[in-house]
Amino acid sequence: MEKTTQEKLLNQQHTEKHFASKDVVKDVIMGVSDGLTVPFALAAGLSASTKVSPSIVLVAGLAEVAAGSISMGLGGYLSAKSEEDHYMREMKREQEEIINCPDIEAAEIEEVLAEYGLEPHEYAPVVNALRKKPQAWLDFMMKFELGLEKPRPGRAIESAFTIAAAYIIGGLVPLLPYMFIPGATEAVITSIWVTLMALFFFGYVKGLFTGDRPLKSAFETTLTGAIACAAAYGIGRLVQLIK
Repeated sequence: MEKTTQEKLLNQQHTEKHFASKDVVKDVIMGVSDGLTVPFALAAGLSASTKVSPSIVLVAGLAEVAAGSISMGLGGYLSAKSEEDHYMREMKREQEEIINCPDIEAAEIEEVLAEYGLEPHEYAPVVNALRKKPQAWLDFMMKFELGLEKPRPGRAIESAFTIAAAYIIGGLVPLLPYMFIPGATEAVITSIWVTLMALFFFGYVKGLFTGDRPLKSAFETTLTGAIACAAAYGIGRLVQLIK
C-alpha cells in the first residue's frame, strides 16, 4: 500500500513535457512561415513601382495567397501520402522476411538491442518474447531497425488542410495594411512593420514548440523575412529604373 502511494506521488511530481502532435506543429510552421514571407515579398516588390496602387497590390497578393495555399496544401498531401505508401511497402517487405527467414530477423533484433548496451543474457528473453508475438515483432522492426513511425490515419488530408490554412493566415498579415490604407507608400511601410512584428512573434512561438531558444528563433525568422522583403523591393525598384 505504501509503495503504491509512493509511486503515485512520484508520478505526480514527474510529468514529462512532450508535445505529441509534432506533425501538426511542423505543418503549421511550414504554412505560416511561407505565408508570411512570400506574399510579404510579393507586396513589397509590387510596391516598389510608383505606378502600382494599393488595390492592385492587394488583388495580386490575395491571388498569390489563394494559389500558394493550394500549392502548399497539395505538396503537404503528396508528401504525407508518399511517407504512408513507403511505410506500407516496407512493412510488407519486413513481414515477409519475418515469415521466410525468422532466424535472420531475430539476429537483427539482437543487433539493435546490443547497440543499446544490452548483453546477450539480457536481451535473449526479449527476443524470445517478440518471436512469440508476430505483430509486436513487426512493429519493433519497423521502429527500431528501419526507424519508421507508423503514419496516423488521415494524416495526408490533415497535413493538406493544416498547411493550406496556416498559409492563408500567414499570407493575410502583410496584406492587411493594403485593405485600409489608400496610399501605396504608407501601406508598404505599415506592411513591413506589421509583418516583421508577426515574424518575430511567430519565430518566438516556434522556438518554444521546437525546443530552440525562442529569442534566437525569433531573430532568425525575422531576419529571413526582412531579407526576402529587401530583395523583392530592390528587384522591383531595379526593374522600374530600367524601364
